[in-house]
Amino acid sequence: MLTSSDLIHLPYTPDLTEGGIAYALRSLPYSFDRIGSKPYDRIRRVVAEVAVELAFRRYLSQQNIPFDIKSGTPFTEPDKYNVSLGGHRCDIRSFLISHRNQISQMRNDPSVMLNAPALVPSDRHAMDGHSDNELYLFAFLSGLIAASQTDLKKAIETSQPHYLIHVMPTEWRKPSHWNPLGPLVLKSESEEKMLVEVCGQDEARGFLTRRVILPAKTRVTVKDPFYSISAVHIKNMPSARLGIHSSAFKEAHVISPLEWGNIWVYGMDITLAGFISRGEFRKRAKMIAPNSRVFQYSHTKTKNLAIPVSRLNPLDDLFIRVREWASQK
Repeated sequence: MLTSSDLIHLPYTPDLTEGGIAYALRSLPYSFDRIGSKPYDRIRRVVAEVAVELAFRRYLSQQNIPFDIKSGTPFTEPDKYNVSLGGHRCDIRSFLISHRNQISQMRNDPSVMLNAPALVPSDRHAMDGHSDNELYLFAFLSGLIAASQTDLKKAIETSQPHYLIHVMPTEWRKPSHWNPLGPLVLKSESEEKMLVEVCGQDEARGFLTRRVILPAKTRVTVKDPFYSISAVHIKNMPSARLGIHSSAFKEAHVISPLEWGNIWVYGMDITLAGFISRGEFRKRAKMIAPNSRVFQYSHTKTKNLAIPVSRLNPLDDLFIRVREWASQK
C-alpha cells in the first residue's frame, strides 16, 4: 500500500513540452476521434503524456536504473516507444491536472493523490497483444493550459511560450484515396507577413513538414509531396484568415483567426505514484461508468477500470528488483 513518502516528485522543464508537441503532431494522422472529444484538449493530453514519459526516462538515466525502449504498435502508434524494465513493458498512465485549486491541494497535501483512482480505459485494457506481466505505471502532471482566447492573450502579453496549431478536417488528415495533394496554395489575408508550418505525411506515410513565409496578401505555392495535411502551425496570433487550397478538394480550407488552438502545456511538477501488473490490475480493478466525477476529471468520457492509487505498489520496490535482475544477467 502506498504512502505519501512513496511518491516520487520530478522537476518539469520546457523541453518536455517541446518533446510532447513533436510527438503529438506526428500522431495526428493516427489519432482516434472520440465522439464529443475536442481535438485541442486531446492533443494537450498527448503532449502531457509524452512529457511525463520523457521525464521518467530522464529519471531512470539519472538514477542509473537499467531500462530498454520497445517500439509501439506499428499502425496506431508508429512513433511510440515504451520503456521496458527488466523485460516488462511499461504503460505509463498519466493525468494532467490543470485546475489551480487541485494543483494547490497536491502541493500542500500530496496524499490527495492517494485517494484518486488509477484509471485505465476499459477498451485500452482489452486490446490484443499484451501480456499479464506488463506493467501499468501511474503519474500526475500538474500544469496550466491557456486554452481560451483570454488566457492565450495573457500568456502572449506576459511573454509565455505558446504553440498555435489548426487541426485540419478529417478528409485532409485521413484522405480516403492516397494521392498527392500538391501543389498546395497558401494565402493569408493579413497585412503582415506570416511564418506558417504545414505538417502532414508523404507517400510512405512518413512525417513531412514545410515552413513557408507568406508575404502579406500574397499566394505562395508549396510543391512538397504531401499526401495528407494533419495540421498547420503559426508562430503568432493571426489578425486575419489563412487559406490553404489543394486540387484534390473542390474548395479551399479557410482558417479564421479564432480557429487556432494553443497546445502548449505549462508544466510545473510531475509525481510518479506507483505500479501494478496488467494481470493483477485485471483481477482487482472495478468499473467506473462514463460521466463519473473523479479527481482527475469533472466527468469521465468513457468506461474505465480503476483501483485506488493507494493500492498500487511503490516504484522504489520495482527499481530495486530491476537492478537485481540486471545484475544477474
